[in-house]
Amino acid sequence: MFEEAETGQEAVMPEETIGDRDWWRGAVIYQIYPRSFNDSNNDGIGDLNGVTERMDYIASLGVDAIWLSPFFTSPMDDFGYDVSDYEDVDPMFGSLADFDRMTRAAHERGLKVMIDLVISHTSDQHAWFKESRSSKDNAKADWYVWADSKPDGTPPNNWLSLFGGPAWEWDSRRCQFYMHNFLTSQPDLNFHNRDVQDAVLDVARFWLDRGVDGFRLDTVNFYFHDAELRDNPPLSSDETPSTVDPTNPYGFQNHIYDKTRPENLAFLERFRALLDRYPGATSVGEIGADGQAVELTASYTEENKRIHMAYSFDLLTPQHSAAYIRRIVEEMNAGIGSGWASWALSNHDVQRVASRWGDGKDLARFAPLGAALCASLRGTPCLYQGEELGLPQVEVPFEKLQDPYGIRFWPEYKGRDGCRTPMPWVNNNANGGFSEADPWLPVASEHLQLAADEQDKDAGSILNRNRAFFAWRQNRMPLRKGDMVFLESPDDTLVFTRSFKDETILCAFNLSAEPATITLDGLALENLEAPGFTGTADGGMISLGGLDACFVRVKS
Repeated sequence: MFEEAETGQEAVMPEETIGDRDWWRGAVIYQIYPRSFNDSNNDGIGDLNGVTERMDYIASLGVDAIWLSPFFTSPMDDFGYDVSDYEDVDPMFGSLADFDRMTRAAHERGLKVMIDLVISHTSDQHAWFKESRSSKDNAKADWYVWADSKPDGTPPNNWLSLFGGPAWEWDSRRCQFYMHNFLTSQPDLNFHNRDVQDAVLDVARFWLDRGVDGFRLDTVNFYFHDAELRDNPPLSSDETPSTVDPTNPYGFQNHIYDKTRPENLAFLERFRALLDRYPGATSVGEIGADGQAVELTASYTEENKRIHMAYSFDLLTPQHSAAYIRRIVEEMNAGIGSGWASWALSNHDVQRVASRWGDGKDLARFAPLGAALCASLRGTPCLYQGEELGLPQVEVPFEKLQDPYGIRFWPEYKGRDGCRTPMPWVNNNANGGFSEADPWLPVASEHLQLAADEQDKDAGSILNRNRAFFAWRQNRMPLRKGDMVFLESPDDTLVFTRSFKDETILCAFNLSAEPATITLDGLALENLEAPGFTGTADGGMISLGGLDACFVRVKS
């Protein structure tokens, strides 16, 4: 079992993995959804060898690390986020040997490897749950959240599942309810049990010993529940949930008892103690908590104490005005203390930003602008596969939906399949070069014209503009690790400085399709000519085209 690290004790690591322990600050992380990335064996589902085949492409993007969504053994009720064996690869994705080969390929190209760690819950097919549900007195009887019914046979309290219905499922073996924040086949682990904590820390150590450089922690604020099982109060009338669709009753509650419990902080300190034994290992947590993003990011990422960085859903919402973005980022910068944020505009759970923020805009100009903006904020940017191509959201017809979340709430909420469709690699193939077999989700015809091989031929394409910008950004330390201060600017524009040591870079973004002029008194500016953008500074005046940006050095 996992043992706490002694003060000053560190694991012995290969020399090539020891370097800048803070490499993750401002690093660009590229998220890969393996099921939809590249299919190497033509069964219609992407796999680990498919990722390896495309490693040169990934390296060409100028990113620093990859994060892989789950590839563990799973019945795939929630497409890998229902794990039945944490220490093996599901055969549809390959084998442990394939994972090792992929990791070596990434490391050979200077890329770090992060993997999704889904430990708030398991699959009901996991050996732990099978034993736990077998009786009330077995060795793992208390490894999950079990509770008796109320006298009338109803669930223990009013907690709801994010995927619809009560967060409780009756089990006839134990004649008790078990808790599930998501699908009924995803029972929640009981983190109040120290043995459960030890077990999941052992899982993390297994992958660290295998060479991974860190973890993305799924639903990091869901680990603990209120031991007294108190009812959640209703959300007050002046609060609006931003993390769920308004048609989902989950958003009607203030989730103060079923997640985000104070006991989580002590566990995250144990988790950090393990990571600190592996120099350079890092972690980024997914925080789903309305109205608490700043507070939780500050406490969860307190420097050298808990996880390294965390992201919320605040830039994954439909709101995208310059004023909204500034408020969200300023509030985070002001309240985060010694912690560190991560920012994303798209991921595998939300509508793609090209449609969510870019609808009606010139995609060729908007997509590179959005990527550059995200990568210029103080924090660590995550780029979701296909975002570098400017892929829009896909309308997947109901009969082809796979996502149980979308199937349940259709048609008002269409689920997550539209952002999970396969990557288009070539445009002269019905499946976009993803697979020779029918893919698990359809390849959108509108994606084919944005295929990677087609964009690769055009120096001014969205793909090549993103490549050029990320390469230019690589050695700009203010943009990676610098402090951030917003300056006043006209509507539809964002202007801020990033400062590191004795260098300050001013960043200006025009979110409107119309040209903009910004006057900044008292600043001496030197153009840095960031690739792909035409904005310029002349004295204290910045001129921006529509959907344009400008990067300048502030001279002392």
